[in-house]
Formats: sequence, structure tokens, C-alpha cells
Amino acid sequence: MSTPKTPLPSLAQSSGIATAMLAALLFGASTPLAKLLLAETSPWMLAALLYLGSGLGLATWLGARRLRHPDSPRARLQRGEWPWLAGAILAGGVAAPVLLMSGLSAMPATGASLLLNAEGVFTALLAWFVFRENVDRRIALGMLAIVAGGLVLSWPQDGAHLHWSALWPVMAVLGACLGWGLDNNLTRKVALADAGFIAMTKGLAAGATNLLLALFLGARLPQPDVAAMAAALGFASYGVSLALFVVALRQLGTARTGAYFSVAPFFGALLAVLLLGEPLTIPLLLAGLLMALGVWLHVSERHAHLHTHRPLTHDHSHVHGGPRDDGHHDHVHEPALPPGTRHSHPHAHAPVTHSHAHFPDVHHRHRHG
Repeated sequence: MSTPKTPLPSLAQSSGIATAMLAALLFGASTPLAKLLLAETSPWMLAALLYLGSGLGLATWLGARRLRHPDSPRARLQRGEWPWLAGAILAGGVAAPVLLMSGLSAMPATGASLLLNAEGVFTALLAWFVFRENVDRRIALGMLAIVAGGLVLSWPQDGAHLHWSALWPVMAVLGACLGWGLDNNLTRKVALADAGFIAMTKGLAAGATNLLLALFLGARLPQPDVAAMAAALGFASYGVSLALFVVALRQLGTARTGAYFSVAPFFGALLAVLLLGEPLTIPLLLAGLLMALGVWLHVSERHAHLHTHRPLTHDHSHVHGGPRDDGHHDHVHEPALPPGTRHSHPHAHAPVTHSHAHFPDVHHRHRHG
């Protein structure tokens, strides 16, 4: 149930929107920057270096963080959560890239680019109908507007027609999108754990897999300076972006985070205009307006109703007091912590029934009639 007279979302909830948009900006920037590197190495080898740069960069950062703060508690994966992460890695880091490359080998790149916009659709559909995340008409319309912007942005501009020699290449690319959509939903299952660790694990696994595949297919390692630039780009656009994506999942849910992340192609195209001198076209402007409309529909969502929190015990980063307190952590610490101190430990939530504005975050996964 939605109503226009509900209070605004909290600062913690609003920060999820900013986090998801920053993740999309970083990932979108990878396309025009990677285009500059493609002159020096093969696409598959570049993909491997981007993933490895993501994993190795985050591993270095996590190691430095541990040395600097050895006693700082971190939310760890629980034993029952490892299968969810393994499934996400297999779906999004192993199966999806292989399916995409298989499809690209037998169909035009323009057609594949068009089909890749299906990732956001699959992410939302799986979240709504399989994982039972709530949705209303405003959110559905926002998703449609963002997807429409992606279609406008990726539609062939040279008058070319899409010709496919067979159905299987199309199904392969759609299968890749389905794999990434499943990856996004499975990652939500482990989103309470340390975001850097999750992104590092996925980067190392996907990077090692892609590297073995690239070498098996005859690709060669590029010059050290090219490899270093690719790794640095992967750390920012894949590693940091994915860590931010995981944080946004906690606060917004899968479908809404996926919708914000779907504006990444627009950021990439805009950066291509600024850095590579590509023309500012009417489709780019139209796509920007459609995506802006979709984001506005999501940002202006006001969802509030009487709901009940069931007893729950879990472990994640949270604060007590201050503007970033989400109001769901009233347990007592001995000794007491200063208000606003971010920390992590296993804690229990008592059952409570109340009404307030909320998103389908980690504390609001209740079902709707």
C-alpha cells in the first residue's frame, strides 16, 4: 500500500540510492575506458584482467584494512550463506560470461548490445516473482522507463538491421542476462556480510575463470603497462562498484538497486562523448530523459504501512543513534557505544509491529497482500 502522505525515507535509506547510483557511474565508466585498452589486447583477455584487477585490488585493500584495524569486527558469511555466494559466482562470474561470448561469436554486436538490457528486466522479474520482493505500479513504471532508455541508447543508429543466423545465439545472450539477474538476487542473500569480501571473492573467481578461458582460446597477455591499467580500471569499475552494489542491496532490495544500476550505460555513453569525442546524439538525450524519469519515479516512492517484524538474529554493520540509525537496532551494549558508532556483531531483533516509510531492505522483507 502506498500513500502520498507518508514521511520521507531516512538518511540511511536515501544513502542507498546514492550508493547504487555511484556504483552505476563507476561501472558505466568502464565501457569507454576499456575501449581505449581494446586496441592493445583481446576482449576476453581484457575481461579477465578487469575481473582479476577487481579481486586482487580488493584483496590488497582488505589486507591493509585488517593490518590497520586488527580488532575491528567484520560481518562474516554464515555457514548457510556460502551456497548462495557460490551460486552467484557460478551464475554471474562463470556461466554468464561464457554464454555472452558464445552468443557474440555468432551474432552482430549491435543485437547483443540491445539484448544486454534484459539484465535489469531479469533482475527485477526474479526479485518480484521468485524471491517475493514487493513491487507497486510506480516502481514497475520506473523500471520500464529505465529499460526503455537502455533500448533507445543501444538501438543501431546506422540503419543496420538485426540478422541472426539461428535462434541459439540470441538465447545464449539472454541466458547471460538471466545469469547476471540471478547473480544479483543471490548476492542479496549474502549482502549483510562484508561487501568488500563478497566483491573480492567474485572478482578472483570470475577473473581466474576468464583468464583460463582466454588462454585456452589462444589469447596472449598484453604488455605490463596495459595489464596494469586494465587491473586498475577493474578495481574501480568492477571491484569498488560491486562492493557499493552489495551495500545498496542491503538498503534498497534487489529490484530497486538493479533499476538504479541500469543507468550505467547512459553514464558510459555520456563519458564517451566527453572523453572520446563521440557525437552527442538525440537518442542519447532521449535515453537520458527516460532514465531520469525512471529514477525520479523510484526516488519519489513513498511506501508505508503497518507491518510486523518477526524475531530475527543476524550479523551486519549498523549504528545506534545519530542520523544513520535506521530505528531497528535498540539492543544494549556493555559498555555503551557513543551514538553513531558503526560496528558489527551478531544481534537479535525482537518482534515489533509499527508503521513508517521503508524500502525492502534487510529489515523489511515481509510479504504484501
